[in-house]
Amino acid sequence: MPSETRGAHYRDGMRRIEGIDLARGLAVLGMVTAHVGPDTPLLEIADGRSAALFVVLSGVSIALMSGGARPVQGVRRVQARVTILARAFVLLGVGVALATLNVPVVVILPTYALLFAVAACLLRTPVRTLLIGAGLVVLVAPPLRVLLERRITATWNGGGIVDLVLGEYYPALVWIGYLLVGLAVTRADLGAARTRTRLLVGGALATVLGYGSAAVLTRVLDAGPTLARLITSEPHSSSTPEVLGNIGVALLTLVACLWIAERWPRAVSPLAATGALALTAYIGHLLVIKAVGSQVVWQPTTAGWLAFLIVIVGGCWAWRSTVGRGPAEWALHRIAARAADTGVTERSAVDPT
Repeated sequence: MPSETRGAHYRDGMRRIEGIDLARGLAVLGMVTAHVGPDTPLLEIADGRSAALFVVLSGVSIALMSGGARPVQGVRRVQARVTILARAFVLLGVGVALATLNVPVVVILPTYALLFAVAACLLRTPVRTLLIGAGLVVLVAPPLRVLLERRITATWNGGGIVDLVLGEYYPALVWIGYLLVGLAVTRADLGAARTRTRLLVGGALATVLGYGSAAVLTRVLDAGPTLARLITSEPHSSSTPEVLGNIGVALLTLVACLWIAERWPRAVSPLAATGALALTAYIGHLLVIKAVGSQVVWQPTTAGWLAFLIVIVGGCWAWRSTVGRGPAEWALHRIAARAADTGVTERSAVDPT
């Protein structure tokens, strides 16, 4: 497909993009693997990186909902902003409800919702500004988080919005960097061959620099507890090396999924269907964990993990083939569309969940 045609395809707000659905499907299955997968070095790759990819893709989706490479203007921008804020409100409520299940899984949706709300204020931001912002977040936010964490924990004891911004697993102060990257690369036109080439090069450099710097620094420095937190690339450390490496992996995965889905759409349709029903799949796997018991997390087995993956992929594929939009996605779209008064029959380019 010529780059001009692809670019038009990405600017069309009425069509889904299989490559992004494929990437989101991999992200969801990666998070499921991190929760219920057996403890093997190979599967540990999913820990942290899958959630980071999920948030990068949220930035991609928000950019597509607001015009892609050609941001919407005037009333349409207002409608896009209201739609995004409505989705953030719903996702926050769903996330809080899922947290009350008390399963041994940290729910990403509250942080996800907060990032959506922030993104609603960035719809006019130029690509260069988004990239500079992402770079500053990667460099400054991790040490700032450690500093604020000490001061706030000592005086306020955390809780509420503080945990969302500075919390252990998904601190919004740091994770906003992933969303900014997703916004920026989509505004630069993901359909253009030049953009994809740059993402491949940039993704490879970020991966090597992020994980490579951690590998070197942790070996040559006699680091204390605080410095060790800032130079590690361990999953969910939210350090500069980890975030940079995760961004690199996300960009490489995104470009690979776009390329594969354009050439073999039928072959990847089951995984793309999982990405199209990502919110339904995410909620469903937590409900199953609650129903069968926390041992599937604390004592995972290969058979249990494979059962989760097969049921999720098979169920999403069958649902999308016969019904279409997933139940959670349908509800989210309907509420957001009514809030923005755009009509519930209008389809966005991608569901951001």
